[in-house]
Amino acid sequence: MKVHVVTIFPELFGGPLATGVLRIAREQGALEVAIHNLRDHTTDRHLVVDDVPYGGGQGMVMKPEPLVAAIEHAGAPDASGVRPHRILLSARGARFTQASAAALAALPSLLFVCGRYEGVDERVTAWVDEELSIGDYVLSGGELAALVVLDAVVRLLPGVLGNAASPADDSFATGLLEGPQYTRPPEFRGVRVPDVVRSGDHAAVARWRREEALRTTLARRPDLLEHARLDDADRRFLASLGWTGARTR
Repeated sequence: MKVHVVTIFPELFGGPLATGVLRIAREQGALEVAIHNLRDHTTDRHLVVDDVPYGGGQGMVMKPEPLVAAIEHAGAPDASGVRPHRILLSARGARFTQASAAALAALPSLLFVCGRYEGVDERVTAWVDEELSIGDYVLSGGELAALVVLDAVVRLLPGVLGNAASPADDSFATGLLEGPQYTRPPEFRGVRVPDVVRSGDHAAVARWRREEALRTTLARRPDLLEHARLDDADRRFLASLGWTGARTR
């Protein structure tokens, strides 16, 4: 996958790209990242990328000229005519989910546009394919959000994780939160690992993990149960915990 990033802070990406899953993906050749400094696309000697908003208001707004120039440069079609999928990281964007990550992981190239200040000139949105938000809060800029999205996407690329089945068991991958995990030692400060996970009975372990995922989701994110794929056994277990969700939708 080829990824382009338009930002006024290229230095924010050096450490994350050289660490963990992103580093592994780059070393394997599964990921190539090009960082584009927005200030390289300004036309004044002060390299200005923002201006005061029309109509007044607090803060500054990113100007359309350098942003569109950078998007057109970084998002130009490749030799085969394929243009990167262009994403503006924005607090008002659609919420980024695991399903979003899977959809983006299926694309050959992405372009992240990192806003700053009070946002970007509205006219810039004509040059992006979608706006994404990583949550209901405000960051200082789109760089950290772009890294969050990139990490979630890259770990889904074939061969990047050591265990290809790992993403399928993650929280949200099945519509539920992941249940508890344990490793050695079998007892730590008086707390023992549940006998079932050490039993060797794979069917019993699978059912325990499913029930613990249901228990965790009900306790922490009950809203997810409205859209999760639940069978009759799941519903009976949830009902035993006090869940009163509808049997069918």
